[in-house]
Amino acid sequence: MRLTGHEVGAGRPLFLIAGPCVIEGAALTQEIAGRLKEITSRLGVPFIFKASYDKANRSSGASFRGPGIEDGPQDISTDVRRAIGVPVLTDVHEDTPLAEVAAVVDVLQTPAFLCRQTNFIVNTASQGKPVNIKKGQFLSPWEMQNVVDKARSTGNEAILVCERGFSFGYNNLVSDMRSLSILRATGCPVVFDATHSVQLPGGQGSASGGQREFIPVLARAAVCRRGGGAVHGDAPQPGSSAVGRSERLAARAHGAAARHAVRARPGGEESALRGIPAVRKSRR
Repeated sequence: MRLTGHEVGAGRPLFLIAGPCVIEGAALTQEIAGRLKEITSRLGVPFIFKASYDKANRSSGASFRGPGIEDGPQDISTDVRRAIGVPVLTDVHEDTPLAEVAAVVDVLQTPAFLCRQTNFIVNTASQGKPVNIKKGQFLSPWEMQNVVDKARSTGNEAILVCERGFSFGYNNLVSDMRSLSILRATGCPVVFDATHSVQLPGGQGSASGGQREFIPVLARAAVCRRGGGAVHGDAPQPGSSAVGRSERLAARAHGAAARHAVRARPGGEESALRGIPAVRKSRR
């Protein structure tokens, strides 16, 4: 399929979806987007900037959610899409004014928790934009065929499926790399969310924890399966970010992550196993 001007899918080069978990201000958003654009442009890696304007699935009601629907979507469009010149992706939820958001972004993303909500999936896919559907932490990879069928019933063929880990006991996720091959049976490009896969949901009581030292391990394993995309949650100083502190990459790891992606092109499995340095552990 064609995604933001690039052919993606089986046999195609890896593409990168990256950015902060949520908008924390125009200056920071532009800093991250500009840095990622510089790196990926230099290496020839197709890049989509990701940021959320309203994280409606926080562990605690007191957690930071972002600027909200009133200004958030337009902020992404103005601060990144136009100012930096890169395509953008954002999350949508059941109460999102979908047409309004779809008008100012390039790709829509559905949260893992909502992948079984039929009306939501159909309504999102009906907006005429590519949709990245995140697989629920409770769902087997073969069950995603039903979700994809719902989305495609709208006539929208620009559907991606995203692996982000499977619930493994309390407050823990595990990544089964077999899932990436199984998800290919849907006929959709497969995306691996390397940062949310190391999340420890609710692991800090009122917030989720994470083990970002394992991001490089999972990323190396995922990119050996060619023809898909990778997601990285990024921040210049992850330990001081308002959300997702424990599962985001440090800014200095951006370049290594992008080099890692470009080596994963067809025929490049061996070199794809090299590259990402250890990232800093979360500051408590």
